[in-house]
Amino acid sequence: MAAVRKRSSSVCSSSSAEEDNAGLCHTTFSSVAEQQHPYAALLCCHRVQDSLLSSNSSFTGYRGVLNWIIILLVLTHAHLFLENFIQHGFLIDVKKVLEHLVEDSYSWPSVKLIMAANMFALTALLLERSQEKGMLSSTIVHRLHLGNLGLLMLFPAAVILHDTTISAGGAFFSLWSYTVLGLKLYSYQETNQWYRQGHLTGTDTDKNKLHRPKAPGTHLSLRDLYYFLLAPTLCYQRDFPRTPKVRINKLLHRLLEMVILSQIMVAIVQQWIEPIFQRSETSFSNMDLTMRVEHLVGLVAPTHFLWLLFFFLSHSYLNFCAELLHFGDRHFYGDWWNATTLTAFWKNWNIPFQKWCHRHVYTLLLEKNVSPSRAELSVFLMSAVLCEYVIALPLGSCRLWIFLMMLFELVVAVFLGCYFQGNYGNGLVWLCLLLGPPLAVTTYFHDHYVGLHRQHSSSSPPS
Repeated sequence: MAAVRKRSSSVCSSSSAEEDNAGLCHTTFSSVAEQQHPYAALLCCHRVQDSLLSSNSSFTGYRGVLNWIIILLVLTHAHLFLENFIQHGFLIDVKKVLEHLVEDSYSWPSVKLIMAANMFALTALLLERSQEKGMLSSTIVHRLHLGNLGLLMLFPAAVILHDTTISAGGAFFSLWSYTVLGLKLYSYQETNQWYRQGHLTGTDTDKNKLHRPKAPGTHLSLRDLYYFLLAPTLCYQRDFPRTPKVRINKLLHRLLEMVILSQIMVAIVQQWIEPIFQRSETSFSNMDLTMRVEHLVGLVAPTHFLWLLFFFLSHSYLNFCAELLHFGDRHFYGDWWNATTLTAFWKNWNIPFQKWCHRHVYTLLLEKNVSPSRAELSVFLMSAVLCEYVIALPLGSCRLWIFLMMLFELVVAVFLGCYFQGNYGNGLVWLCLLLGPPLAVTTYFHDHYVGLHRQHSSSSPPS
């Protein structure tokens, strides 16, 4: 009994010492202890503290709640999958996927289009070598670079719009490749210009030690250029951080992840999303409001799962390329899932693109005395236009849904950001992710599917 009282006394004393308002309890305990009360250690059992689920609590152990949510989601959507299977049967067919990728075996326009991109990369390298040797002035080279980049963006758009033999999948991969190449080549020419002007003298890899820059002209090689073009980054520098060796187990792990995730994404599209598309024979722009809402509500869950799987697929692909090329900087995204504002989400969702925008757009605008808020708005509008361009053009329809949805998110961030903070702000971010651009992208694919269905119906002979 004495030992129990001693332990209880130490617990009560330590807990009361931690709280600023626990002096009265400690004083009471001391006076009772001085009187040697037989239950002195049991008289003090309360202290100032918040409920675990209150906003003032610093409690973070929600792992059990997360497990419960995961199990509930799995069981709920397993029921939906079972209901879908009973109603429509087994719809997964890889041949249908290949139909959107395979083209005429004698022409392969998308493959030729991607191979033609090397012409623009080699042009950028020749221009840099000409300036390095003093054959052309910096002003002329800069203008030729801008002309090269302008043609790089217009050439694939013209081919996709005028070549009817190119598939939707081939057009998407071609345009995506040209867009990434354009961002890389712009960084390539501008960073080399910084090196020549003496703005950059090395690469700070460990924040304390600088690499010595390469000798003039030695970095302007095919090996250096194509390493940058294949590396998982959009920002050029002469010396990238490297890992010592390729870890074969990590490489195979990422490759297996890409294969499995691709199969799951195909299954979700064919087994879950396509039956919803089949229930409509008109595009979203021609539907009445009730039909639009009904279709969008049905597409929320599969679209969101597809978007999350695309994120994990990007994670696996970027790490696969980095491991294969000994590329050391693997910071491809931040903890966007914990973002309490949409601004924080945009800054952490795509780190390579965010770095490029900050390095080559935002900083340049600040140097021209543009206010930070206007510079951020310009970067956001540029990214919205780029998303609309990459998605809408290969599908042959530009209705500005993605652009308008991103503008709507901007309005939400500006006017509601001050009212939704902390956990409520994170909930608003997730709500925007559920009902935002991913759903707008799906509407483009819906109209593309309806157009293909009409084309097949009109071309098929009557029975």
